[in-house]
Amino acid sequence: MCRHHAKHFTCHSSFHLQKKPARKCCSLHSSVLGNLEQTIVPTFGNLESQHNFRTPETAEFNGKSDALYFNDGQRRIDFVLVYEDERRKETNKKGSNVKQRRKRQAYESNLICDGLKLEATRSVVDDKLVFVKVHAPWEVLCTYAEIMHIKLPLKPNDLKTRSSAFGNFNWFTKFFQVDENIIKPEQEFFTAPFEKNRMNDFYIQDRDTFFNPATRSRIVYFILSRVSYEVKDNVKKFGINRLVNSGIYKAAFPLHDCHFSWPSQDVSCPNERYLLYREWAHPRSFYKKQPLDLIRKYYGEKIGIYFAWLGYYTKMLLLAAVVGVACFLYGYINQDNCTWSKEVCDPRIGGEIIMCPQCDKGCPFWRLNITCESSKKLCIFDSFGTLVFAVFMGIWVTLFLEFWKRRQAELEYEWDTVELQQEEQPRPEYEARCTHVVINEITQEEERIPFTAFGKCIRMTVCASAVLFWVLLIIASVIGIIVYRLSVFIVFYAKLPKASNTTDPIQKYLTPQTATTITASIISFIIIVILNMMYEKVAIMITNFELPRTQTDYENSLTMKMFLFQFVNYYSSCFYIAFFKGKFVGYPGDPVYWLGKYRNEECDPGGCLFELTTQLTIIMGGKSIWNNILEVVFPWVMNICRLYFTASSTEKKTPRWEQDYHLQLMGKLGLFYEYLEMIIQFGFVTLFVASFPLAPLLALVNNILEIRVDAWKMTTQYRRMVPEKAQDIGAWQPIMQGIAILAVVTNAMIIAFTSDMIPRLVYYWSFSVPPYGNHTDYTMKGYINNTLSIFNTSDFTERSRENLDSDLGDHTTCRYRDFRYPPGHPQQYKHNIYYWHVIAAKLAFIIVMEHLIYSVKFFISYAIPDVSKSTKSKIKREKYLTQKLLHENHLKDMTKSFGVIAERMGEVIDNNLRPKVE
Repeated sequence: MCRHHAKHFTCHSSFHLQKKPARKCCSLHSSVLGNLEQTIVPTFGNLESQHNFRTPETAEFNGKSDALYFNDGQRRIDFVLVYEDERRKETNKKGSNVKQRRKRQAYESNLICDGLKLEATRSVVDDKLVFVKVHAPWEVLCTYAEIMHIKLPLKPNDLKTRSSAFGNFNWFTKFFQVDENIIKPEQEFFTAPFEKNRMNDFYIQDRDTFFNPATRSRIVYFILSRVSYEVKDNVKKFGINRLVNSGIYKAAFPLHDCHFSWPSQDVSCPNERYLLYREWAHPRSFYKKQPLDLIRKYYGEKIGIYFAWLGYYTKMLLLAAVVGVACFLYGYINQDNCTWSKEVCDPRIGGEIIMCPQCDKGCPFWRLNITCESSKKLCIFDSFGTLVFAVFMGIWVTLFLEFWKRRQAELEYEWDTVELQQEEQPRPEYEARCTHVVINEITQEEERIPFTAFGKCIRMTVCASAVLFWVLLIIASVIGIIVYRLSVFIVFYAKLPKASNTTDPIQKYLTPQTATTITASIISFIIIVILNMMYEKVAIMITNFELPRTQTDYENSLTMKMFLFQFVNYYSSCFYIAFFKGKFVGYPGDPVYWLGKYRNEECDPGGCLFELTTQLTIIMGGKSIWNNILEVVFPWVMNICRLYFTASSTEKKTPRWEQDYHLQLMGKLGLFYEYLEMIIQFGFVTLFVASFPLAPLLALVNNILEIRVDAWKMTTQYRRMVPEKAQDIGAWQPIMQGIAILAVVTNAMIIAFTSDMIPRLVYYWSFSVPPYGNHTDYTMKGYINNTLSIFNTSDFTERSRENLDSDLGDHTTCRYRDFRYPPGHPQQYKHNIYYWHVIAAKLAFIIVMEHLIYSVKFFISYAIPDVSKSTKSKIKREKYLTQKLLHENHLKDMTKSFGVIAERMGEVIDNNLRPKVE
C-alpha cells in the first residue's frame, strides 16, 4: 500500500531545491493528495480488501500517567486521535459501524504511508474508547517544515537588546515581573525558512529538541488536515476535521505537557503548563506581567499575540481610567454648584412649574421637581469635565493604536512572523475545491482555483444579502424596543408616583422615565444575547460558503461579518437614545406619532444623557457578567460533571491523553470570540464615553479579570489548542481604526445634541444678559424657565383633551421642553431666536471639535512611525547576518567540494603521467 512513499518525499524535496514560487504550493499539495489517493480503497463495500490496510501498533497503558511518549519511551506523542470502537457499540446500526471503521482504517493507513507512526491504546476508564497516538519522525518533520516554510534557528542571536527606558525604576518594576529563576528567558536565534539541502546550516544540537512540541504539533496537524480517507465518484474526502464532525473520531488534539497543579514526575518534561498556571493563570499573579514568550512557545503566536494585545490595551486603559475618574470626581464635587439643578429641585421654581403630559392617554400633568434626583445625577456627567474627557479620549485612542503598531512590529521581529503572509498555506477546504484551471497572469502557468469570476460574484452576492437580512432583523428588533418604550411609558405613568415629597426611597427615585429606561435596557440586552447566538452559526455558514483561500482570509472575512452584526446589535439602542430619542417629538399641540398610533417619546427635562449613561451601564455590566458566566462557570461545571462520572466508574490511574480528552474543546473560533468581546467593549469605551466617564474604569477592572480568566480556562479547563502562526491581530486592527474615527463624531454629537452643555453656554453668554436677558452679569439663573416653552391647554388636540383633568387642578397653560414662541405671539409655537442660536452653536462646536481632534490624530499618526527605528535596524541586521551566514556556509561547501574535485583530478593526472615518466 505504501509503494509511493519514497516518491512522496522526493516530490517535496525537489520542489524546494528548485526554488519555485510559493504559488506552486497548491499544486504540490494536490500532488501529495494524489499520491495518497492511490492507497485508498475507493469503495467500502469490498471487505476482501481490508487486509491491505496498514494498522497502528497496539500497546497497553504502562501506568505512567505523565508519559508523553509511546510505550518505548523514545517516540514523542505529537497528536492524539480518539474514537469509539464500533465493535463495542450497541445502539448504532451494524452497516454504519462497518462503514465508519473502514473510513478510519483507510485514513490511519494513509497516515502511516505518509511516514507518521501510530500507537493505539484502549481507554482505562471506558473500554469502548481507543486513543491513537501520533508521532512524526525526523524525516517527516524536516520534509513538512520545508513545505510549510517554517523558520528555524541558524545560530544564537548576538545582537544587544536595548535597555528599558524605565531602567532607573527596576526596584519598582521588578515587583511586577515574572521571576526569571522560575520562567527562564528564551534564548534568541537568527532564523531562516528550513531547507533540507541546507540542514548543516541550522543550529541542530539535538534532533529531539530542534523542533519544539508546538512546532511538531503544527506540522502533524498540517498532515492530518490533508490526508484523504475516501474517494467516491471522483470526489475526495479528507481531513481530520471532517472525520471529527462526522463522528468517526471523537476528538483530535495535541497533549498538555503535565498537570496544571503539579509538575510532572518525568525529569525531561519542561512543565510549561504548570509554570503558566503558577505564574500567569493563578489569581495571586493578577498583578504580574504576562510571560508572553512562554505563552507563545506553548500555545503558538496566534494566542500569544492576543494576550499581548489584551495586556497592552489594559495597560493603556489605566491612563484613560485615571482621567475618567478625575472628570467624574470633578462633576461629583461641583454638583452642589449646579444652578439649573437647584432650580429644578426648588419648590418655588421647579415645584411651581406644571409640565404638559407626555402621552395622549393616562398621562397627567406633572410638576418639574419630581425629576430632582435625576437632575442631580445628571450634573455629575453633564459637566465641563465631560467635554475635556471626550477630547482626551479622541487623542488617547490614537496614541493607543499607534503605540500598539510599534509593539506589534517588535513582536513580529521577536517571534519571526515578519514574512508570515508569504509562508501561509491554503486551507485544505479551499484546495479540495480547486477544480477550475486558469492561467496565472504572472507566471503564465496553469493553476487551479475553486470557482470562476462569475461564481465568485454569485457567492459574494449571496453572502452580502444574508448579512443585510440579519442587520435589518436587528433594526426591526430596535423598532420593537422603541414601541415597547412608548407603550409601557403610559402604564408606568399610571402606576408610579408623580410627587417628589414621598419618603419611600423606591418611589422617590423610580420615576416613569427611569422605569421605562431600565426595563427597556434589560429587554434590549436579552434580545442582543439571543440574536448573537443565532447569528454566530449563520455567519460561519456564510463564510464557509464564501470559501476564503487561507485561514487568515477566513478569519478576516468572518470577523467583518460578525462585527458588522454585533455593531448594529449592541450599539443600535445607544445610537437611538443619543441621537433620535426626543429629537423629533413636535410640541403638545402637534405631536409626532410612530406608526400613526404611538406618540414619540420625549427626553427627561434634564435631557437624554443620563438615560444613555444608564443604558451603557446595564449593557456593559450585563455583558461582562454574562460572558464571565459562560467563560468560567460553564466549562468548569462541564468538567466537574465529566470527572464525577469517570471517577464514579473507576479509581485507576489515567494517562495524560485520557485526562486531556475529558477537558473542554476550545474550538478554532474560540479566540475569535475573545477578540470580539474586547472590541465590542472598546467600542463602548470610545464611542459613547462622553456620556459615561467611568467606562474606561469598568473596562480596566473587567480586563484585569479577563486576562486571568482566559489564562485560567486555557491552562486548566480546555484541551491544548493546535499552535498557529499569526503576524498581527488581523482585521481587528482596521476595525479599531474605524471605531476611533467614528468615536470623534459620536462624542462631538453627544455633547452637542444629547447633553445640555451647548444650550447652557448659549444662555450664559448670550441670553442671560441684555438684549435677550434681564441679568446684569453672566449667570445661569433663570436657565430652566428660559428653556421651557409655554403651551395653552386649549390648543390640545381632541386626542389629548382627556388629560386636562388631573389632581393638580385646572390649568390654562403648561410647559414643555423646547425653544418656541409662546401662545399669542405672531409666530406662536414656531422656533424662536434662542433655538437658532443653539443650532448654530451646536454645528460650530461639532465642526471645531472634529477638526481639532482629527488634526491632532493625524499629526500623532504621522509623528509616530509604525515600526520603531531600533526594530527596523534589528530586522535589517538579522537579514544581513542570515544571508551572510548562509552565503558563507554555501561558499565553504563549494570550496570543500572544489577541493575534493581538485584532489581527485590531481590523482587522475598523477596516475596518467606516472607511466610516461617511468
